[in-house]
Amino acid sequence: MTAAESRAHCAALEILPWRDETIAGAITEVTAALLAASPRVTPVAGEPGLWWVGASGFDALGGERALAGRLAAIARRWHPRARVGIADSCVAARAATWADARAGDAAGDAVIVPLGGDARWLATAPLALVPMGEELRDTLAALGIRHAGALAALEPGDVERRWGEEGRRAWRLARGEDDRRPVLARPAAPRTVEVELPVPVNEMAPVLFLARAAVETLAEELARDARAAATVAITLALDDARGALPRPATPHTITREIRLATPTARAAHLFDHCRALLERWPLAAPACGVTIAIVATAPMSGAQGDLLSTAWRDTAAMDAAFARLRAELGAESVVRPERREEHPPEHAGEWRAGAEARSAGRGAREEAWEEGAERDDDAHAARTAALRLLEEPEAVEVEREHDAPCAVWWRGRRIALDHAVEVERLSGDWWKAPYHRDYWRCDGEGAELLVFVDHEGGWYVQGWYD
Repeated sequence: MTAAESRAHCAALEILPWRDETIAGAITEVTAALLAASPRVTPVAGEPGLWWVGASGFDALGGERALAGRLAAIARRWHPRARVGIADSCVAARAATWADARAGDAAGDAVIVPLGGDARWLATAPLALVPMGEELRDTLAALGIRHAGALAALEPGDVERRWGEEGRRAWRLARGEDDRRPVLARPAAPRTVEVELPVPVNEMAPVLFLARAAVETLAEELARDARAAATVAITLALDDARGALPRPATPHTITREIRLATPTARAAHLFDHCRALLERWPLAAPACGVTIAIVATAPMSGAQGDLLSTAWRDTAAMDAAFARLRAELGAESVVRPERREEHPPEHAGEWRAGAEARSAGRGAREEAWEEGAERDDDAHAARTAALRLLEEPEAVEVEREHDAPCAVWWRGRRIALDHAVEVERLSGDWWKAPYHRDYWRCDGEGAELLVFVDHEGGWYVQGWYD
């Protein structure tokens, strides 16, 4: 309110002048009180009345809900409507303090953003809750970008090209990627190597030469600190006539990130990932500099390799090899299996190109096993055998005994069957390719075939197990 509006509500209002020393003393007093709830408390610079508080490690003390209650109770000594927001990142936690408590997981006067849900939470947050310069904020508002989700949806290259490093940082914050932390959990010192080329170049060979030396330097730092690189950022400075502008002209840079499926500190593996990215990076203008930065790290794995053991495998080396294959042969050259919700075996899975599969916890098959699935040898063999499907089912002749197959004529050879078990009956998909099949699992002469008979009475071999 203005002073006049305030006096309209309270004629006896006393207005005190702003005194920095008084505010600093009050902030210190509140900080000391908040330390009773968490050992990691940091007053936010330039935001009187806002604190970052560490919220991890309280599971044995009631968890996040109990911590939120303690923080709110402490803060109410100074403000009757104190708000608490808990999230993975500081930017999302601040947005949560301004949200309607009914919109999230509310705990009293606190809003708890679900684990891993910062980006989704920020999608509808006003852009005013994302830290950035006023000029950039006004520019985005003029373009109709009023929410953090709209900024996060922009291409990072376009953001950096138009608004430089400030725009790129705001874009990352809008996605919930915030490296700010309370005390006792400060982000690691930035690991960056910046190199300027003697003359601008139109090819990647000189850039690769400098990148290799930069990666080796960064790998030595990581190994010394027992850390492994999880995300690597490569920034190219381009000479597209902006260099002729007087200082301080904003350099034209383009940044791309590599997110490693398996964090590593080995220079060879890191460089393979960087080379795979740089070799397929088209230059829109001559490059005049390159910067390699380790954006995120993880603890170095304690697993040690044994040169004499053929069973040992380095997963980081496998990831680097996949990156090289994609760079040489294209993104479609490396595929991974993906299960589909289809009943026919030929549609139950597919090969899909994309990023390396990351483990997101126990799979459904492992959970079913722990819930009491059969553990006998036959069930285990059926669960682990691989089904090799033919490109197209092949028609065969079948000899039957008591309606069960006893022999299969396939590719000019008669295969006598020792066992034939009717597995299941499948039908459906009347709207596109209707089918009605009885499947049999047949075992004989060292082969285990998957055979079916369709609704027209024809027999087919679908594949085999091994």
